[in-house]
Amino acid sequence: MLLCHVTPAIVLRTWPFGESDKIVSFLTESHGKLTGIAKGAKRSRKRFVNSLEPFSLVNLRFQDRAHSNLAFIVAADLAFGFKHLLTSLEKISFAAYLVEITDGLIGEREENRLVFRHLKDGLTHLDEQSTSLTFLTSFELKLLKLAGYQPLLDSCRRCGRERWDQCQTRWHFSPRDGGILCEFCSRLRKEIFSLSTATLEILTNLQQEKSLPPSDVSPPTGVLKEIRSVVVRFIEFHMEREIKSAVFLRQFSLA
Repeated sequence: MLLCHVTPAIVLRTWPFGESDKIVSFLTESHGKLTGIAKGAKRSRKRFVNSLEPFSLVNLRFQDRAHSNLAFIVAADLAFGFKHLLTSLEKISFAAYLVEITDGLIGEREENRLVFRHLKDGLTHLDEQSTSLTFLTSFELKLLKLAGYQPLLDSCRRCGRERWDQCQTRWHFSPRDGGILCEFCSRLRKEIFSLSTATLEILTNLQQEKSLPPSDVSPPTGVLKEIRSVVVRFIEFHMEREIKSAVFLRQFSLA
């Protein structure tokens, strides 16, 4: 008899499979990212009642299948549906973005309880509070750290010149180098993003925050634009693809 695993999980995405089944991707607390098949999910009125909608927090029961990468989804009982989040297109756009970048930065079956908790906290924040790009950036930076991709912002990644060097008035961010470059070293890279010292200071402060910032705290618009360009492209570099939900998100913000 196959062992049945039980774990809290967040629904990342679903897509139809055949006439009555669904393929579902979850971020689980105990087993990392997991993809499984939910037999009869399109027609079932008992086993998967409103529990396979995106962003849902569920108690997942699944079994691993021999000779298949797809788990068998026994049941997914709804634990929390983030109802307030789903009443706003703006909040849905932010939530879709959080889910997509988490999905893109985490590999299949890579257990990381802190990433699960971070996504859960991010969705809870959106459900309970208003949206903001400061919150979004803080979420991204912490996710990058938890996934092992934290950008290095204290010194030039090539020559080691320190960020507080007063002779350096402008810095540049290189996705390939994973951090900042001084003016001289930036000439050796084609894809770079210019950062003022003020922008770099705020970006560093956000990266060091231990909790998500209040929604009403926001840097100046120009600074925020520089930060958003850097962080989004850095995430796409590691995902190795464009963030599809970013297009939807830009309808509500400058992200």
